[in-house]
Amino acid sequence: MTATLFLQSMWVGLAIAAPVGPIGVLVIQRTLRHGVPAGLATGLGAAVADATYGAVGAYGVTGLTAWLQGARVPLALAGGAFLLWLAWRTWLAEPAAMGCSASAAPGLAATFAGAVALTLSNPATMLSFIAIFGALAGAGAPASPGTMVAGVLAGSALWWLLLCAAVGVLRGRFDVAWQRRVARVSALMLAAFALWQWGSLLAR
Repeated sequence: MTATLFLQSMWVGLAIAAPVGPIGVLVIQRTLRHGVPAGLATGLGAAVADATYGAVGAYGVTGLTAWLQGARVPLALAGGAFLLWLAWRTWLAEPAAMGCSASAAPGLAATFAGAVALTLSNPATMLSFIAIFGALAGAGAPASPGTMVAGVLAGSALWWLLLCAAVGVLRGRFDVAWQRRVARVSALMLAAFALWQWGSLLAR
């Protein structure tokens, strides 16, 4: 039962992390620009945030769940503003030359923390994990919440590891001109995600 629940939760984490979103765009762009460590720090930050929301749903923290649902609007506004700022920074950033030193990259701790904050500000991620893990928790054993949280963390982290590895292999084939194109497209996508996040508030 525990192994089955872990695998189910791992699949949930993988399935929610895999679709293209702002974190995926950032992971690809940062891996190309600064290398695998920067991309992986971004992905692992998202994985920790996923596990945090998974824990809220798995442990059935009713008060916190209600607060998070009530805070969807300010979270979405803050997340959208953060995405626009990232889009602006990405658009203005000069492509890194191949073989540039690691010192040119932002601090990994700051990169990790920013990804945690960005993922936590996404209402869609929050509601998905609360709903799915709430359902799984009802079918699990009393000691199962920890297993579910570990599973979603493993699944999400696995996806980001695979994505970073794949982009890292291709990184050497991208010259400065291609890096600039990728940065421009990434910036536009981040801005689009921000506008979509704000637009979803108006549609409610």
